[in-house]
Amino acid sequence: MKIFIKTFGCRSNIFDSELMKNRLHYLAKNEEEADLIIVNSCTVTNFADRDFRKYINKWQNKKIILTGCGAYTQGEKLFKNGKIQAVLGHKYKENIDEFLNFKGIKLGDFDFKNKTILKKIHKTKAFIKIQEGCDFECAYCIIPKVRGHSRSIDEKVILEEVNILAQNGVNEFVLTGINMGSYGKDTNTSLASLIKKLSNIRGVKRIRLGSLEPSQITDELIELTQNGVLEKHLHIALQHTSDKMLRIMKRRNRIFSTLPLFEKLADMGLALGSDFIVGHPGESEEIWLEALENFKKFPLTHIHIFRYSPRDGTLSSKMKQDVKGDVAKKRAKILEEIVKKNNFDFRSKKTPLLVHIEDNKNGISFGYDEFYNKMKLLKPFEKGEWVRVENYEVKDDMNVAQK
Repeated sequence: MKIFIKTFGCRSNIFDSELMKNRLHYLAKNEEEADLIIVNSCTVTNFADRDFRKYINKWQNKKIILTGCGAYTQGEKLFKNGKIQAVLGHKYKENIDEFLNFKGIKLGDFDFKNKTILKKIHKTKAFIKIQEGCDFECAYCIIPKVRGHSRSIDEKVILEEVNILAQNGVNEFVLTGINMGSYGKDTNTSLASLIKKLSNIRGVKRIRLGSLEPSQITDELIELTQNGVLEKHLHIALQHTSDKMLRIMKRRNRIFSTLPLFEKLADMGLALGSDFIVGHPGESEEIWLEALENFKKFPLTHIHIFRYSPRDGTLSSKMKQDVKGDVAKKRAKILEEIVKKNNFDFRSKKTPLLVHIEDNKNGISFGYDEFYNKMKLLKPFEKGEWVRVENYEVKDDMNVAQK
């Protein structure tokens, strides 16, 4: 039986798909040659639900198993309508080979932690899941209901996993989780402690981090950004820059504490990314203008902007949807332009860069530097190669080197 895995959504899902691939022996290159398609779904928004449902409808001539977060919100309905043959919860992903002939719904509980060690990957860098679930209760977010409470994966599992992959030639590792900064709270350790140990593993050249909450940025973690292994880029989730809006969203961060943090990190030479939701219910013109003025003060070089869309089952979806789509789109564009200029100015400092090559096409190579900025090199390099670049041009969307 040939199997194809289709992945939607976040880095944790990317890791889970690699975990499943490691359990399977006959992987198909595409849907056409597959006998079975495993859909590892995302349900973070109603649009995410729509995307994987559309995919499932397209491949009705194949046997389909649905897993991932969408299994909890859409699985029963899709199964009853005969669109899929099986629904499996998160805890069954690492034993997926035992359920290839399963028919029915089996979601299980959230009291599991991944124990399987990822021994091979299909990319130039490895996504390493260190944590599952979330204890936050943001008004717009469904994820705690479909991933469960926060729990840390055993440190020994993570260290062994990275050690094996490093021995197999992987040397960039992206740590990820649903609320990654909470790592270690339930196991009497910390994210900083884990990073120190990972940095000492032979073959590890760069560690990147997924999204963190402002309250999870400790002095110990900040110090590690200077160790040469942890990349000089932190992604710290703000979601908004109006305290009034943050209260509506049931967020824990506030401007008075986060702005000094960002300024401190920028003074240390770090590139800083964040998330921002525009158009959330309650984002009046007054709140938007306050947020915009505050946003300009943050030294952001990278941004993920989301235009709010209701997620069924969340508190926000029950609020009055009072921001029109075209208004949210204009607001998003304004924020994007601010950060685009910040990023250009940051890159214009022209420091020497260490670039990890991730792709090459027609003799041209592409990769990312330690500040998570894209580099285009007008010369062929092997995927996975590391290149020191000193002379390059700063373009609007990336740096370009002749080397």
